[in-house]
Amino acid sequence: MSLAHIVLSSGRSIRLTELRMSSTYAGMLEGYPCKRINDLKVSWLQRHAERAFSSTPVHFVPPSRHYPDEAAGAFGPVEVLPSVFCVGVFDSAPLDRAMDGSTLVVAWFQPGPEVPAGEEADLALRGIRWEDLAQDYEL
Repeated sequence: MSLAHIVLSSGRSIRLTELRMSSTYAGMLEGYPCKRINDLKVSWLQRHAERAFSSTPVHFVPPSRHYPDEAAGAFGPVEVLPSVFCVGVFDSAPLDRAMDGSTLVVAWFQPGPEVPAGEEADLALRGIRWEDLAQDYEL
């Protein structure tokens, strides 16, 4: 059973079979979001996804960064990432007809805790180059 379906810009249909979400700034007890903190967070989250799914290719979608009109503090200007970090396992038809299917783990940020689906899915997700990134599998 799939959680959602997305049609990529290429026309390929992919199915979301597992989704993990977490708050981008969970556990941030002091300070404020700035470039240095966000760079560390993005790097850590990317490595976390790669370790959690070490046998499957992982594609990381770089997040958008927002700069609200606030005065810079001791660590520079305020820089905010989307509030939810997601790691999703997707599958689709095989790349090679001799195989059973293809799979790809995607890590991305989004503004809220919604399951991405259909045309409502972020353009960065729909623009994934599946044929270049995914891996075939046999059952």
